[in-house]
Amino acid sequence: MSKLFRLAPLAALLMLGACTTIPTGPSVMAMPGSGKNFDQFRGDDAECRQFAHVQAGGLTANQTAIESGMTSAATGTVVGALAGAAIGGHSGAAVGAGVGLLAGSAAGAGAGQASGYSSQHRYDNAYVQCMYAKGERVPVSGRMMTAPARSVYAPPAPPGAYPPPPPGYPPPPPPGYVR
Repeated sequence: MSKLFRLAPLAALLMLGACTTIPTGPSVMAMPGSGKNFDQFRGDDAECRQFAHVQAGGLTANQTAIESGMTSAATGTVVGALAGAAIGGHSGAAVGAGVGLLAGSAAGAGAGQASGYSSQHRYDNAYVQCMYAKGERVPVSGRMMTAPARSVYAPPAPPGAYPPPPPGYPPPPPPGYVR
């Protein structure tokens, strides 16, 4: 019975991890382009989903995450068993395999999440590119540009082009005048 209590947290953690899923389609919104009806949009959407699926490697983000997590857990188990056998013999191999499974599962969860995110990002990029090329409306990122601020001051006069003096000033000396 004590062995069951020790494995219960691991089983609960694995069941909780199995509940998380990543969407199997695009995580960006697209809308019909100008002058396109909904049936044309649906056809473009289906074609672009297929294109994005191929561009992302033929696996969904969820499949990529699961594969990466399982690979990390298996690798952790093998490395832990080898290390345990090298340090403590047969009994050390069992302990090492258990510790390796736990550590590998923890590392695999992070690696799986990163792999799933990367796969979803590639899928979304390919989907947006395809939908944009077909004339559909898709989200774009960018900065809003504003016109440069206009100055309320007049720019300085170029050298040698001075306005005439106000009335009442004496006229300027003639060129070449020396005092």
